[in-house]
Amino acid sequence: MGHIRYASDVGAPVAAAFAYAEDFQHAPDWMYGVSQIVARGEPGSGLGAVFTVKLRLLGVLPVRTTCEITEYRRNAVIGYTLRGRIYGTVTLRFDPLGYERSVLTSEADYPPPRGVFGRLCHGLVDAAAKSALRRTESRLRREIEAFHGTDLVGRIA
Repeated sequence: MGHIRYASDVGAPVAAAFAYAEDFQHAPDWMYGVSQIVARGEPGSGLGAVFTVKLRLLGVLPVRTTCEITEYRRNAVIGYTLRGRIYGTVTLRFDPLGYERSVLTSEADYPPPRGVFGRLCHGLVDAAAKSALRRTESRLRREIEAFHGTDLVGRIA
């Protein structure tokens, strides 16, 4: 099982950071490779919410997958489970860091590639997953700060 974890400081309080990340309509702006996300049924947020996600792998290969929120604690954590051709879990944790600042921790867990070809490409898959999570985390941080109107040190942007 592959596991990746990144943490970064965000120039916004936990409530603002969580509010931005919780709104699925913002996901194409920060989630790497996502071109469209559509809620399937009600609710559109919170535990049990299900979405259809259109991704572009490596920027060119279109893939459709299902995403469900399987872990949710308001102003603390959002956990996504991906099912389909792309599968695994992505968890976003929000912790207070001080006045108008918070810590965003992004984690991804994914099964190793299967089959002979999959085992040969294991290193490539790990590198691609690490790059995707790092880009997702840095984009989310920038978007939260723009949404809140501050930069990392809390200055008005």
